[in-house]
Amino acid sequence: MTVRWIRAALAAALVGALGLTACGGADEPAGPDGAGPVTVFAAASLTESFTTLGKEYEAAHPGSSVTFNFGGSSGLATQITQGAPADVFAAASPATMKTVTDAGDADGEPAVLVRNQLVVAVPRGNPARVGGLADLARPGVKVALCAEQVPCGAAARTALDAAGVRLTPATLEQDVKGALAKLRLGEVDAALVYRTDVRAAPGLDAVEFPESARAVNDYPIVVLRAAGNPAGARAFVDFVRSDAGIAVLTAAGFQAPPGA
Repeated sequence: MTVRWIRAALAAALVGALGLTACGGADEPAGPDGAGPVTVFAAASLTESFTTLGKEYEAAHPGSSVTFNFGGSSGLATQITQGAPADVFAAASPATMKTVTDAGDADGEPAVLVRNQLVVAVPRGNPARVGGLADLARPGVKVALCAEQVPCGAAARTALDAAGVRLTPATLEQDVKGALAKLRLGEVDAALVYRTDVRAAPGLDAVEFPESARAVNDYPIVVLRAAGNPAGARAFVDFVRSDAGIAVLTAAGFQAPPGA
């Protein structure tokens, strides 16, 4: 797997450089039945699962290649509305997806792919003895949160409000990977992130708390109106929403959507 930096030709001044992770080559022309390149903008918390699914999609669709841009959903939505080239958008909340649909950049109605829930991530062994949200407000406990404009931050605020906890975070990050990085570097004692992110991170434990049930995030996915490969985009969305795709996602700790 390689990491490339590209610029949207019509929106370089507005969007800047996008970090794209490619599962395969991206020079094939668009084609039917899922062939050709597909560019997917996806929430950072989907990184591990979508990387796996991208490889499986390429194996099942000869001649295809999937390139990912993972990041905070709000930033990805802004990039899309400002002209960044993408075929599929998978967000970590309906609110960030609404930015794209309200701008007329979605091709059809988004579908809920999976759901996710917050936990308190702590180093293995939980040295700060965090047992719930109230412990995050103890003197001397340093906490990483996501910024409120991104889904993990909005969910954290909902959970903290439900628990009646007020705290001043040591850092506000633009996505869950940033919050986890602060924890793994030892700069904080705990981070409010998704259950799936802790499961994918060695050396960390998850502390469950009841208020997380008040802040469950739906993850919508949609083909984009300006998709360069609409057939490939639809094939990719169908693939990740298939029983096999949902199995990969639920194995990573995501919850299947209602009715699945």
